[in-house]
Amino acid sequence: MSRTVEAQTTPMSAPVQAAYRYCEAVTGQQARNFAYGIRLLPAEKRQAMSALYAFSRRVDDIGDGDLEPERKRERLENTREVLDRIRGGAIDEDDTDPVAVALADAARRFPLPLGGLDELIDGVLMDVRGATYESWDDLKVYCRCVAGAIGRLSLGIFGTQRGAPGADRAAEYADTLGLALQLTNILRDVREDAGNGRTYLPADDLAKFGCSAGFHATTPPSGADFAGLVHFEVRRARTLFAEGYRLLPMLDRRSGACVAAMAGIYRRLLDRIERDPVAVLRGRVSLPGHEKAYVAVRGLSGLDTRHVSRRTVRRRV
Repeated sequence: MSRTVEAQTTPMSAPVQAAYRYCEAVTGQQARNFAYGIRLLPAEKRQAMSALYAFSRRVDDIGDGDLEPERKRERLENTREVLDRIRGGAIDEDDTDPVAVALADAARRFPLPLGGLDELIDGVLMDVRGATYESWDDLKVYCRCVAGAIGRLSLGIFGTQRGAPGADRAAEYADTLGLALQLTNILRDVREDAGNGRTYLPADDLAKFGCSAGFHATTPPSGADFAGLVHFEVRRARTLFAEGYRLLPMLDRRSGACVAAMAGIYRRLLDRIERDPVAVLRGRVSLPGHEKAYVAVRGLSGLDTRHVSRRTVRRRV
């Protein structure tokens, strides 16, 4: 996408407003990191991002729930049918599903590549099947489905500034930033995922560092170089962040602030994980509210965007 996105300014009916309020409530309650970023957006973009999050959360909750695998697959395909109705313009304002109503309105106002939500469903189906990943190339496929696609969908709401250099690669950078966020999530949740019978880190990386036995205790497997594994994956995530951050100068100020805030929170999580790798086996690593607020203010200041812009200019010289 290489154009500035402006929401269509058609009046919003009371049912649609109520649907957006529902999605914003879901986002505020269940997505603290995400919410810190999107509060920096103007109202129409914030509402659209909340609708996108609420639908994505529904998909994730099915995959993470306690239903039997076959029932999960049925629920996910039912969700895909709702997506097909949204795509076909078949959701009425008085529909009983507020998430569908809000997302349908957002899709009318912004050029959302709704196929990205099909990719999300495909990724969660991989979880339901208990997929494991032999290599980083294999894991990238999963990460692109569950996170890269969300980056590309978000770009449909953000748009790019008219005439921004390199804007033809904006979707690529949004996708890469999604991969960086997802790999950070995987590192943060390695113990929780192990408890749920899931292993995301590539098997060849686990073998390289003696960690193939898994992560079912508060200490690393005997003889494993767990810190080496974590530092290896942190370096990979940092490379992805550096590439994905090239998106920032292509966005308007408030969209750039939103992305910088969300990504900045995860980069700081990565810093904490790097300093104390075993912490991820003891519990979920998180940032205090005041630190998230600082990251949001930093994003609004445009500091990260200016830094990326200067670095890009130096590369060209």
